[in-house]
Amino acid sequence: MTEDHITPDRAAAIAAVTTDPTASFSRPVVAAGVLFFDEQDHVLLVVPSYKDYREIPGGYVEHGETPSEAAVREVREELGITPPIGRLLITDWAPNEAEGDKLLYIFDGGRLTDEHLAKIHLDPAEIAAIEFHPISAAPTLTIPRLARRLHAAQTARSTGTTLSLEHGSSPITPAP
Repeated sequence: MTEDHITPDRAAAIAAVTTDPTASFSRPVVAAGVLFFDEQDHVLLVVPSYKDYREIPGGYVEHGETPSEAAVREVREELGITPPIGRLLITDWAPNEAEGDKLLYIFDGGRLTDEHLAKIHLDPAEIAAIEFHPISAAPTLTIPRLARRLHAAQTARSTGTTLSLEHGSSPITPAP
C-alpha cells in the first residue's frame, strides 16, 4: 500500500503512534472496595449521602497508593474503623461514559466483630447509614453492575478463588 492509499483515519493513528506511542493506551481510574459480613453472612452496604443507591465501603486509589492501601484508607474514612482486610476477591474492568476506563478491586473484609461494629463512626458528609443485607437482595438495592459484582465476590469468597470480571460479569464464555 502506498501513502496515496492511506485513509485519513489511518494516517491519524500512525501520527499518534509516531508522536506518542502510549497515546492509545488505556489509563483507567482505579478504585477499591471491601466486603464485610455479619454473623448471618449478610453483606454490609453503605447508604451514601450523595447517591440514590447503596454501595460497598471503598473509593478511588490515590497516586502512590496500592489498591489494598486505598481499601484500608477508605474504610477508615467512611466507617471510622481499621479491621484487617483480607485477600482480593475480584477485579472488574468497568468503564462507563462519565468516568472512562475504570478498574475495580474488591477485597474480603470477613466478618466484622462486635468490637468493630461498636466503633463504627460514619462521616455524614459521605455516608448516611450502614445496613446488612443478603447478597440476594442486591439487585433491588444497588445498580445492576454492582449487584453482579457482589454475587461474583460471594462466589469467589466461598470457593477460595479470585475472579476477573468485565462489567460485573465473567468475560469467559463456557465451552459448549
